[in-house]
Amino acid sequence: MAVQHQVTSVTTTYSTGSWSTGLGDCCSDMGTCCCAMWCFPCMQCQTTSQHGWCCCMPVLDPLACMAVTICLRKSIREKHGIEGSLGNDILLSCCCYPCTWCQMSRELKNRS
Repeated sequence: MAVQHQVTSVTTTYSTGSWSTGLGDCCSDMGTCCCAMWCFPCMQCQTTSQHGWCCCMPVLDPLACMAVTICLRKSIREKHGIEGSLGNDILLSCCCYPCTWCQMSRELKNRS
């Protein structure tokens, strides 16, 4: 008696044009939010590394008036075809800094 194995592949796709999670959707990925809560710099370094940038880039953020955050958010948007503007990236980075980083981290996890 021969045993047949069936392999099922599941692919999740996210539409271009929007972020896969909202700015305040921490409950959609508790691991990211907990990491941000307990070791925010570690989460930042992991996020930049996942995007292919040097993991030390976030260290420059305080010296560069959040330029790293803004540029990373813009780069993620462009890479994945997410709508938005540089002005919106600046506004969100200034007003919701930790939430912006969590959203970028979730986006990279969801699209990898």
